[in-house]
Amino acid sequence: MTFNSISFLFFFPAVVLCYYLLPHRYRWIWLLVSSYYFYMSWNPKYVLLIAFSTAVTWAGGQMIEARRGSLRTVRLILAVCILANLAILGFFKYFNFFSQNVNALMAAMHLQIRTPSVDVLLPVGISFYTFQALGYLIDVYRGDISPEPNLARYALFVSFFPQLVAGPIERSGNLLGQLRERHSFEPGQVMRGLLTMAWGFFKKLVIADRAAILVTAVFDQYTDYTGAQIALAVVLFAFQIYCDFSGYSDIAVGAAQVMGFSLMKNFDRPYFARSTAQFWRRWHISLTTWFRDYVYIPLGGNRRGTLKKHINILITFLLSGLWHGASWNFVVWGLLNGIWQVAGEMTSGIRRSVRKALHVREEGFFHHMVQTVTTFLLVDFAWLFFRASGLREALRMIRHGVTHFAPLSVFSTESGIGLNTMALDAPDFLVLLAALAVLLIGDLVSIKRDMIGMILRQKIAARFIIYYLILLILLIFGIYGPAFDASSFIYFQF
Repeated sequence: MTFNSISFLFFFPAVVLCYYLLPHRYRWIWLLVSSYYFYMSWNPKYVLLIAFSTAVTWAGGQMIEARRGSLRTVRLILAVCILANLAILGFFKYFNFFSQNVNALMAAMHLQIRTPSVDVLLPVGISFYTFQALGYLIDVYRGDISPEPNLARYALFVSFFPQLVAGPIERSGNLLGQLRERHSFEPGQVMRGLLTMAWGFFKKLVIADRAAILVTAVFDQYTDYTGAQIALAVVLFAFQIYCDFSGYSDIAVGAAQVMGFSLMKNFDRPYFARSTAQFWRRWHISLTTWFRDYVYIPLGGNRRGTLKKHINILITFLLSGLWHGASWNFVVWGLLNGIWQVAGEMTSGIRRSVRKALHVREEGFFHHMVQTVTTFLLVDFAWLFFRASGLREALRMIRHGVTHFAPLSVFSTESGIGLNTMALDAPDFLVLLAALAVLLIGDLVSIKRDMIGMILRQKIAARFIIYYLILLILLIFGIYGPAFDASSFIYFQF
């Protein structure tokens, strides 16, 4: 069951209605049952994996708290629990990747040794709930939180359906406490949540799934296109993945808010960032902060000199790349983003001297615009490796794009001069451009204004007109229907 499925349109209202009708003491049980049903709708047998991760980390937290006096024992418990969870994640996500690379190495050495591969589906959301459970366990080990005594309530924390399969990766210090709070039905809060969900559906249905048509066509048959057309597809993929993933996060945050829960903000206008470091403070914030708190800082962070800091950044981004996918193109994608950040720090003095020599105002609009565009281009170049089917294909795509650039091809159509919409027809392409303009304007306005708050402060007649307009836009311009194979969210595969 996905957020953009018919099933969810029936599931979510039913869950919310029963949630508010039930007495407070039973609500968390209802949410636990609903969350497990939500997850089992993909593949019932994989619920055993989330149950295993839940049981191991909960038991580990209890044992760590009970044996605080013995540091060696506590560390052993932590290590065993982490390895048990990573072993499951590693088997389902990385076994075949490891096997293929071992076989390639053996073949290069002319050795007749082959490791087997396994034919298993990657469980939906396994990387997300595994990291959420491990974050809880490490927080207990550090003494940041007290362990949750109730296994079933902790199971709800790990499986809470709005953010189960693609985040945000919630922290125990935020969500666990909310599971015990009494949440009353508040119309304003419910409407705010529904409008947040609507904004997420707009990003997903109107922008991401429409852009995906063009992006998929170009990436699947890139030799049929020029370098300029490939560049356009890469730019559109940047917006596709942003609208797809941030759209999911908006729907998750909004759905939780309808029931009175507050999930962490996962995106903060990342494409307006003026450096790659700032971009990663705004993109997939829950994962970025997870790697910062549980990988980068334990490695030493920036406490052991500049060289060690840069090595720690590269290691962290390499692991982030592997988290996203078991393929070398994801590794390169992660390393590129780490390299951009390290290079930015290493050249900051030189760039400052150049700006001073050229009398460039650092707080001026022109300078900010150059920084934003440069950051977007660096991030977007790395996205090519993320989207490509493999590292070899990414490199071939780059080579083909450079040798067949043809800059005017995006304005060349069969009928003459005009915008080449490639796999999209002209009306859909214009809808996409208009929707992207709405997205960018919305992100700009939200810097200083609460857009949803502005809507909720309108008179009732104006509010209902806005609600109907939003619904009509989604129904008319959304990509869905019996002839359309609804795209699952991109981050479900991680």
